[in-house]
Amino acid sequence: MALLFRSLRKTLTHQIHIQQQRLCICPPHIISRRNYISEMRKKAFEGNIARLIRNEIQYELQSSPPSNPPNNKFGSFLVDGRPGERWVTLKRQFADENIKVEVTMFDGAVPAPKASGGVANADEVQLHITLIVNISKGDGGVLEIMCSAWPDSIEIKRLFIRARKNMPAEPYSGPEFEELDDDLQDSLYDFLDVRGVNEELAVFLHKYMKHKDKAELIGWMEKVKSFIERK
Repeated sequence: MALLFRSLRKTLTHQIHIQQQRLCICPPHIISRRNYISEMRKKAFEGNIARLIRNEIQYELQSSPPSNPPNNKFGSFLVDGRPGERWVTLKRQFADENIKVEVTMFDGAVPAPKASGGVANADEVQLHITLIVNISKGDGGVLEIMCSAWPDSIEIKRLFIRARKNMPAEPYSGPEFEELDDDLQDSLYDFLDVRGVNEELAVFLHKYMKHKDKAELIGWMEKVKSFIERK
């Protein structure tokens, strides 16, 4: 019986030794060294990211330095372009109407048209901006006109009438703008022009958004760099 117990104890001791080897139980000084190496690799990796971001910021500043901030007013419009947001809001009063224009940053592009008698450069594009013009008169609802702003022109895309209360779940939104009578289309462009939504506004917005696009990009990279470098 004693021989059997000694045999079992020897077998269990051997199995425990094997299990410890499988679990890679290391002395404290080896674990400490591994943690040190891991921390050094982490710092080197983060340092490389921060360096690359600094290079990008420097490139952006040198390639096309940000110009002076655009005016916060255009014609009768007050311009609210808050840093860190993709939308810019313009507001004005026209007779008994409250006009609000919500404008995106650049949200698309198309190839630039060919110059007369020439061929357009394949790298040249026209940037696109979306405008939503809201015109309200007291409690009489809101006329909402969705437009595209190209570098020197405004293009109406669609019109909606929105009630202030009891809005239907799926309101009828009217026909496509191109389906309207030509004279009616021209009259609607005149309607916007009188209220300051015209080619001059398109030119201003493209200049404004170029500045905002550059400022937002640099600001975003600065925030990422600060986070990476934070201890």
